[in-house]
Amino acid sequence: MTVTLYDERTKTGTLMLSEAARDWHAMSKDAALAALDTAPEGLSAGEAALRLEQYGPNTLPSPKGTPPILRFLAQFNNALIYFLLAAALAALLLDHAVDAAVIVLVVVVNAVVGFVQEGRAEKALSGMESLLTDKAHVLRGGIRDSVDAAALVPGDVVTLDAGDRVPADLRLLRVRGVAVEEAALTGESVASEKHEEPAETAASLADRASMAYSGTLVARGQATGVVVATGSATEIGRISKLLHAVPSITTPLLRQIDAFANRLTLAIFAAGVALYLFAITLRDFDRVDALISVVALAVGAVPEGLPAVITITLAIGVQRMAARKAVIRKLPAVETLGATSVICTDKTGTLTRNEMMVTRVVAGEDEFAVSGIGYAPDGVITATAGSGDAVPPDIVRCGALCNDAHLRLVGGIWTVTGDPMEGALLALARKAGIDDERLRQEWRRIDEIPFDATYRLMATLCRTDEGRCLAFVKGAPEAVLALGATDTQASSWNAAIDRAASEGERVLGFAMREVPGDTQRLDFALLQGATMLGVMGFIDPPREEARLAIAECRSAGIAVKMITGDHAATALAIARQLDLADDPKALTGAQIEAMSDEELAEAVPATAVFARASPEHKLRIVRAQQSRGAIVAMTGDGVNDAPSLKQADVGTAMGVSGTEAARQASEMVLLDDNFASIVAAVREGRTVYDNIRKVIAWTLPTNGGEAIAVVLAILVGFALPMTATQILWINLVMTVTLGLVLAFEPPELGIMQRPPRKRDAPLLSSFLLWRVVLVSVLFAAVVLAVFFGAQRMGDSVEEARTLVVNMLIIAEIFYLFNVRYLHMRSLTFEGTKGTRPVLIAIACVIVAQLAFTYLPPLQEVFESRPISLRDGLILLVIGAALFLLLEAEKIVMRKLGWFEELN
Repeated sequence: MTVTLYDERTKTGTLMLSEAARDWHAMSKDAALAALDTAPEGLSAGEAALRLEQYGPNTLPSPKGTPPILRFLAQFNNALIYFLLAAALAALLLDHAVDAAVIVLVVVVNAVVGFVQEGRAEKALSGMESLLTDKAHVLRGGIRDSVDAAALVPGDVVTLDAGDRVPADLRLLRVRGVAVEEAALTGESVASEKHEEPAETAASLADRASMAYSGTLVARGQATGVVVATGSATEIGRISKLLHAVPSITTPLLRQIDAFANRLTLAIFAAGVALYLFAITLRDFDRVDALISVVALAVGAVPEGLPAVITITLAIGVQRMAARKAVIRKLPAVETLGATSVICTDKTGTLTRNEMMVTRVVAGEDEFAVSGIGYAPDGVITATAGSGDAVPPDIVRCGALCNDAHLRLVGGIWTVTGDPMEGALLALARKAGIDDERLRQEWRRIDEIPFDATYRLMATLCRTDEGRCLAFVKGAPEAVLALGATDTQASSWNAAIDRAASEGERVLGFAMREVPGDTQRLDFALLQGATMLGVMGFIDPPREEARLAIAECRSAGIAVKMITGDHAATALAIARQLDLADDPKALTGAQIEAMSDEELAEAVPATAVFARASPEHKLRIVRAQQSRGAIVAMTGDGVNDAPSLKQADVGTAMGVSGTEAARQASEMVLLDDNFASIVAAVREGRTVYDNIRKVIAWTLPTNGGEAIAVVLAILVGFALPMTATQILWINLVMTVTLGLVLAFEPPELGIMQRPPRKRDAPLLSSFLLWRVVLVSVLFAAVVLAVFFGAQRMGDSVEEARTLVVNMLIIAEIFYLFNVRYLHMRSLTFEGTKGTRPVLIAIACVIVAQLAFTYLPPLQEVFESRPISLRDGLILLVIGAALFLLLEAEKIVMRKLGWFEELN
């Protein structure tokens, strides 16, 4: 189990643990001590110092952060941005400083917004590091001492008391009534009972009752254990390594925008080069004039404001999410939520309330159902079997007196101090009309036998002022039955126990025995012959809002998977109550362990519940679903969830009950720990993606129309219908006004009845591409018609260009009303009245265009000229005709059924 390495510095041998020593939970106490070369009295101070030098401090390594300057420069790492900067440089070299300045300004604003929104560096490892305690109580040479937790080494003997956080991974040597809250590590909602006996070698983390793991909390009892792992070698350290090894995920929107930008950049560059060569060789353009025309083409074709508007659209989505108690840590996660096809969620505290509640009472032949929510003493006890009308008071009294918990009303919410199941018993007493505080005054506790995993029960000795003395017992049903039930009685009770357990309930048995009034000490001999009072079934009740949210997910084509450290039967019972699937199926951690990655990928679609899952299992489950093309959102609150939260496309941590490690590994944090909030976030994500597509569908035709007009001017050889500066004016004014208001659009009807879009679904769908091409051609046709028509009516080139700029602005305003509804008609009262942001933006555009057309300083800069009222009215009529034509096109396309997204 160990080898000795020679240390040149000290000229002595030092201990090195072998990999075989990792199964500490399956080793006997003596074997563990021998493997660590230590004793129950602990290490000597000298040996502890040597081992500290060998193994290093009991801390987790801190990750290296990315310098702010590099994070800022990374915002420019986009092909579209590179091309825009190149266009700005070309404009500057050609003395078009206004063009260059505006392009650079747009690029810098986009970078600043991205830098601020994504500025928080990953701190997951430091979040885990905060779980390690500052001090630990150790035995050094048989003398108890308090040392820094960072100074602990393998072989140290540590003592634990109720309320302590375990400072390192321990093999327990002596246990007295110990229960450890391991929810953050295993997902178990109930404190894990500990004992000294070895566990099975193949036992899962949650079943290793002989171990106490670093970062978990001692709920009750006292224990002594030997340190078997410190720092990175602990279970928390292993999870930390898993998290550190998980690569960052690129969101679908980022992938699509990057691919779109690369293709658009190459197309514009190729077209620019071709046109430049055409102009100087076949049209005898001056080289400088040809280059200016190509820059005009680039300015017209490149949607320079699109990255900033998309970023702002996402940021507005972040604000809306915050109003729904969901904080977005990484901007593109808003959109990714809209593409989510699978939500993997923890059970405890996410789908359930993380509050135990008595739901069933069986007393003899009578059975009762208990209603209510959590620890609140409000609910109804209803007879469901037998002849009894009310729960026998003895079993309720037993549960309240064999109890160390306390219920408190804090801020209008009932909470428990102590064991959750004992808190549930107090809530039951109050539902039955029994005041537990007064009951404790009437029945004073004389002695007790604290709960211990060895005998699996707790007993209290209580006496009234009149001298009546009773022993109350509660514990595992089989342990309580063993005190005095006959085989026939045990068989009858076991049927009720099995029935409750099959429905996922945790079951406790209750018994009582009257003892002599002068009894002062309680022992097991006094408990023999105790009368069985009954059994109770406990559940961690599901959240009602989670059930409704799951129903909405299913209608939206989103699969919900429960991944928990709890038992399969308990998890399946909750899954059925939540309607997680029509017939939910479960896989256990042991079954997952036996599967290859390919087999697991085949099994995940039909599996709704993954039980007894370790951190490695959770990571494999997420990856298995991603391998099938799913976009996975993962919700969780514990340290054990952190690696899978980072692996998921959208990791979603709990803000109230979640660990700092889970929050820092996630893209989104739910402030109310409510599963329903993630469904609201999915709805918002779909709205954001719709709005981004509307921005693109609205922006690109303007650029397309401008580009077509410029290309035709070069090919045919007529004057440019717009100068580069005028093109930039149109793009800038429209992008920061009308383009931005589309980010505020509310969701369209039926948004949560659509199936999730596929991972590889293009940003420009076939319908959107058709729409961009059609509207670009229409805009170009209208622009050229106005340009040549104005000149034919005797207007100068400058006056014709001014009409063209105003025509494009008017066309964009009318087209905005058409594009506000991509999946339904826009020619309705609701569609034509517009939202408040739309009306404000139109007002701003009108003011800007009046200044462009009539203000002398702007006339000087942009070479614009005043237009008559008659010409303005003609432009408005043309714009209205365009709107009606595009509405008719939308109806025809829907009837023809050419595009799936319109059906």
